[in-house]
Amino acid sequence: MKEVMAIIRMDKINDTKKALSDAGFPSITCRRVSGRGKKKVDYALIHQLIDGQPIGEPNVLESISESHRLISKRMLTIIVKDEDVKQLIDTIIEVNQTGNMGDGKIFVFNIEEVVRVRTNEIGIEAV
Repeated sequence: MKEVMAIIRMDKINDTKKALSDAGFPSITCRRVSGRGKKKVDYALIHQLIDGQPIGEPNVLESISESHRLISKRMLTIIVKDEDVKQLIDTIIEVNQTGNMGDGKIFVFNIEEVVRVRTNEIGIEAV
């Protein structure tokens, strides 16, 4: 079994939930999270702002202000059989890929064991 964790844009959650359900993955855990990517900060530009020197391009100001801000995202966790991982990932990408920064990330982890609390079922039956 695998745990697939996907971090996606807030505005894509409803479309993603529907696509996952339609693809046979109705069971998910969803959380609100905040974070940012690895976009680099050009500290020379920040010093220009502090020193009062003009910066010519408006997108530079946007870049500086965006680089320290945490962005609201959704984090989905789905446990699936090993053979279903590719289909699950393909479904998430199909709905969330815009080609722009911030589309998200998908992580895949091995699951050692699952136990259903209500029935004590173990393994794939517990999922």
